[in-house]
Amino acid sequence: NAQFGNTCLGTGSAASNTSSEDCLFMNIYAPSNATTGHPLPVYFFIQGGGFNTNSNPNYNGTGLIEASNHNIVVVNFNYRVGPYGFLASEEITKGGSTNNGLKDQIKALQWVQKNIRKFGGDPDHVVLGGASAGAASIPLLLTAHNGRNDGLFHATAAESQSFAAVRSINESQFMYDNLVIRTGCVDSKDTLACLRGLNATYLQSKNINTPFPGAQNPPLYMYGPTLDNDVVSDLTMSAYRKGNFIKLPAIYGDDTNEGTVFVPANTSSIGESNTFLKDQFPLLTTPQLKQINTLYPNNASNVFPNSGAWWRQASDAYGELRYNCPGINVSDIYAATFSRKDIWNYHWDVIDPVAAAAGRGVTHTVEINAIWGPENTRGNAPVSYSTTNAAIVSVTQAYWTSFIRSFNPNTYRLKGSPVWEAWTQGQKQRLHFVTNATAMENVDAGQKARCEYLSSIALDIKQ
Repeated sequence: NAQFGNTCLGTGSAASNTSSEDCLFMNIYAPSNATTGHPLPVYFFIQGGGFNTNSNPNYNGTGLIEASNHNIVVVNFNYRVGPYGFLASEEITKGGSTNNGLKDQIKALQWVQKNIRKFGGDPDHVVLGGASAGAASIPLLLTAHNGRNDGLFHATAAESQSFAAVRSINESQFMYDNLVIRTGCVDSKDTLACLRGLNATYLQSKNINTPFPGAQNPPLYMYGPTLDNDVVSDLTMSAYRKGNFIKLPAIYGDDTNEGTVFVPANTSSIGESNTFLKDQFPLLTTPQLKQINTLYPNNASNVFPNSGAWWRQASDAYGELRYNCPGINVSDIYAATFSRKDIWNYHWDVIDPVAAAAGRGVTHTVEINAIWGPENTRGNAPVSYSTTNAAIVSVTQAYWTSFIRSFNPNTYRLKGSPVWEAWTQGQKQRLHFVTNATAMENVDAGQKARCEYLSSIALDIKQ
């Protein structure tokens, strides 16, 4: 039986017997017949959690290895989150280190370069995968150090890439100051030393989110990667537009209803919808919110159990703003600006009856259960992925393991499943995952127009 290390301490949770400051652990899954003489492709998976928790730890790599016919090695790991991973301020710049969570990821990749051969893995064939904040980490690693290629990975596959605002050290100072005030460290000569001296149980009791300046309520995720002019040297969309990223084969993709699990279900007015959006992206202006309201009219027929009349409207806007449209817009940059023919995009649209009945639709990162196999995600999979939707699992695993093995999702795709056509400038096409009906589709005109507008304000809101 595998023994797993503790996960990293998360924002908003008490210290527990399964979480600790001592949390930088890695899991390696390899076929039993793997040898150092014939190294295998490596799938290096970055878990999500909004950079504030470790939300997908210790997924079991066995299903992916079996789906690859025992031709890959799977690695997953923890990285520091919340203030432990992403506290930033003048004091931290002088006496500590910013972006520790991203530095943990880079350190884990360097460890793989040095050591993965011992487990039968090929350090020259590493594919980055990730979900949510783990998928957000992929653009951050591609653009790190101005897009410098340190040879740590060779292709990327991002599920529900999250484009939060990236703040400067100065813009992040309020988080540090608030933590110093809450913990009683104000009178200390050295506030950073005072914070370091606190035990984790006490610090966790004060580890909460507070509103961004200009917002009315705490955001879902306050801590996150910071513009430190070292690891993070530019806003993410700006770096992509300038071409300051490592140009590798890539998959980007999203779920139909990215926003429903995030927006409060009781959202019942346009005021509450706009307040929620500005709580997450405080630099949104009132004219920009007005335009978003025009692009996302409320559908009065969207009545769902136990929910407010504006829940789905707010979810549609937030989902596309943070997840769907950045994936589409980044795919465009690869194809249009750099003429890449090895960029693939997907739209996950597998209907789960339980989520559908509750009005959540096809939710954020639910495809992770098909990629890993529903029995391998620690009990998180919808029941339908083992029953009515079971057929989607083998199709999905074949595309993913094909991409891991050959940098192309088609090489070893399941017999009878469609060719996953590349995204092109002329043909904004993606694979539409539907149980027993997966096929290519074009992005519809409405979504294209909405994404063009959201792309036009991306740098204003610091994406």
